[in-house]
Amino acid sequence: MFFLSRLYRHPAFVVGMSEVSPQSPGIAAWGLMTGVAMVKSGMSVFEASAMTLLVFAGSSQLASIPLIVAGAPAWVILATGFCVNLRFVVFSLHLRPFLIHLPRWQRMFHAYLTADISYVLFTRKYAQPGQTAPERHEQEAYLAGNDFLNWLSWIVASFVGIALANLIPPSWGLGFAGILCLLGIQCSLASSRMRMLSAAVAGVAAVVAYSLPLKLNIVVAIAVAVVLCLTVEKIRPSPGASA
Repeated sequence: MFFLSRLYRHPAFVVGMSEVSPQSPGIAAWGLMTGVAMVKSGMSVFEASAMTLLVFAGSSQLASIPLIVAGAPAWVILATGFCVNLRFVVFSLHLRPFLIHLPRWQRMFHAYLTADISYVLFTRKYAQPGQTAPERHEQEAYLAGNDFLNWLSWIVASFVGIALANLIPPSWGLGFAGILCLLGIQCSLASSRMRMLSAAVAGVAAVVAYSLPLKLNIVVAIAVAVVLCLTVEKIRPSPGASA
């Protein structure tokens, strides 16, 4: 990650690290149990290590591990990972105006490093893309600092889980700490009726569609929440409309 060399000196880089630090223990616990789960499922240390570095997606890893163990076709495993991570398409579209000025290879590094928590913290702090070069540099430095600590917490803990897989029982349930971490971030974002509505609708839809294969209930939840909220936005009167 040599592109960080031009960002880590910026004060916003340290701010980004400090603001994600309260969530780092939850991310580390989740990564630890993912490392354990990969080895316990029968993957070799090399395979688990390669998946940790190349995939870097906890939910996708956990969804694909049972399919790998069951000997599912490669297309099924890839389709499952694709469906679980479809939310990153939305993340990319939202972050595009903030990062479009960067060279492609730098955007690809940010795409690899950006996860749910770093995306949420960044969009909560910066509502609009920077208009000047210093503003854009500050935003990129903040995102890089946020991403870096999030990535480091996950990678280090995952490798610890891989190394100590036979000593850490899955019954500890440490992976749930990551879910609680994400839930806390989500609740902090519920600052308007529309956001609370979208979260509630997505949650209900995900539960109702839970029996769908390939984790498609996640896709259904996102689609239903987006369609409903867009519809509500269109039909509700604007603040300046007369009674």
